[in-house]
Amino acid sequence: MVKEERLLAPLVEIGPPLTRAEIRKYSRHLLMPQIGEAGQRRLRNARVCVVGAGGLGSPVLLYLAAAGIGRLGIVDGDRVDESNLQRQIIHGLATVGRLKVDSAREGVQRIDPELDVVTHPVRLSATNADEILAGYDLVIDGTDNFPTRYLINDSCVRLGLPLVWGSVYQFDAQVSVFWGRPPPGSGAAAVQLRDLFPTPPAPGSVPSCAEGGVLGALCGQVGAVMATEAVKLITGTGAVLLGRVLVLDGLAARWSEIPLVGGAARLRPAQESSDYLDHCEIGADVAAKPAEAVATVTALELKDRLADREAGGSEWLLVDVREPGERAIVTIPGSVGVPLAAVLDGSGRPAIPPGQPIVLYCRSGVRSERAALCLLADGYPEVAHLVGGVLAWIDAVDPELPSY
Repeated sequence: MVKEERLLAPLVEIGPPLTRAEIRKYSRHLLMPQIGEAGQRRLRNARVCVVGAGGLGSPVLLYLAAAGIGRLGIVDGDRVDESNLQRQIIHGLATVGRLKVDSAREGVQRIDPELDVVTHPVRLSATNADEILAGYDLVIDGTDNFPTRYLINDSCVRLGLPLVWGSVYQFDAQVSVFWGRPPPGSGAAAVQLRDLFPTPPAPGSVPSCAEGGVLGALCGQVGAVMATEAVKLITGTGAVLLGRVLVLDGLAARWSEIPLVGGAARLRPAQESSDYLDHCEIGADVAAKPAEAVATVTALELKDRLADREAGGSEWLLVDVREPGERAIVTIPGSVGVPLAAVLDGSGRPAIPPGQPIVLYCRSGVRSERAALCLLADGYPEVAHLVGGVLAWIDAVDPELPSY
């Protein structure tokens, strides 16, 4: 039984009467007393912005389009890559290389040609987030990196917008609803992402889906839950996940729930937080700026150094700090694998002799920089890392190698 105090007022006002065609199309909603005609008219009157047209954004966009949302905003500065298709079901082979917002727009308009779609093919940043999100009733965070998640949260708090949030990694997922500044009389308690995670993890300390992988079907499960929460918020139906975090262990097929109390985090002015970069690429890895204390080598410089080593030149060690699954996809010849965690806790140090020059690399340069800082702090005299990681090696040295 749903507790009365957990019910919220409908987020969106009732819109114009439904047409005959709309009555036929949404008849399965109209049959449910929790939604009915009034709820469907609210959905038709709603403006929802989905940030990220990737693994989570894809099912969210498709289900919201099918539900009859009136206006859908899509924010994503990325292009469709073949590796996206394993989980980003709104895209297809024919759209590889195209902007994700354009591919997603075509996907939702195949369901509803009359759907009002607003595309934002940009990188969400501290300077444009408020302007983009201000025109919507509800925001859905389908991104996959911490800087952008905090950026979206802070903007929604300032604008007083509810936020549906989801996160997936391998077989694990979390879903919640945040509303940092709900209007008086809404029935909502103030809860935001910073109440759950007050500060973001250090760059490179939490693998992204591009580094650790994700089960494609899990994105569908979580995206469907997020779309359901959006419908409930818009129509004032049921108990939304405000003040609760839904946790999915996909391997064990088990859902659990964690209570979340709000009020600890404060309202942050635009551009005030140092938790996110000035520009956050939606759907891409976020690379940290190289620290001045860490020497760097480029992919072409590394190629020359490897050739010199093979010719009997100076002795040095190339260390790959990625996970074994990543190494199975692609690796730089002549490297040894020592995952970042084994560098940080010392268990992998026997494979990294301190008296030898070291060059480290990862996927994009974030984890290798962190490993280099750790080795330098422990007294290793000569440590460098590869700028741009194995992706830079593929681009500059061997484009035939598989990327991910």
